[in-house]
Amino acid sequence: MCNIDIKQVFENKKRFIDLLLLADEEEKMIDRYLGRGEMFVLEAEDVKAVCVVTDEGGGAFEIKNIAVAPGGQGKGYGKKLVRHILHLYKGMGTVMYVGTGDSPLTLPFYEACGFEKSHQIDNFFTDNYEEPIFEAGRQLRHMIVLKKNL
Repeated sequence: MCNIDIKQVFENKKRFIDLLLLADEEEKMIDRYLGRGEMFVLEAEDVKAVCVVTDEGGGAFEIKNIAVAPGGQGKGYGKKLVRHILHLYKGMGTVMYVGTGDSPLTLPFYEACGFEKSHQIDNFFTDNYEEPIFEAGRQLRHMIVLKKNL
């Protein structure tokens, strides 16, 4: 495996919109958190993954978007990026949240990263997205919020 570098992006975050859209399918939803979030990219020869983290106040942070380029999926880049984020924010707060669909594609990933189910936001995807979102053959309706103590 080649050298891996993770760095923060301060300007022109929208240049990664194609990757961000892999994890959040509507650009207007991304626009709601991209400006206030801190963005990180993982590079291994080229950009393999992106992540956006927001400060939710009171010592709570949230991973709003994490996406791995299709050619890099299943190679550990996402887990490396999450581990880096958790380590980076450890001294800054008490808890990291992440919201995702009730999907066999994403829940096991976050659980493998040490997150545990916290609560559910009913009808999040049907109330906030113009088009239905399907993952693993089923429509996403509710957001599952997971948390990990920092």
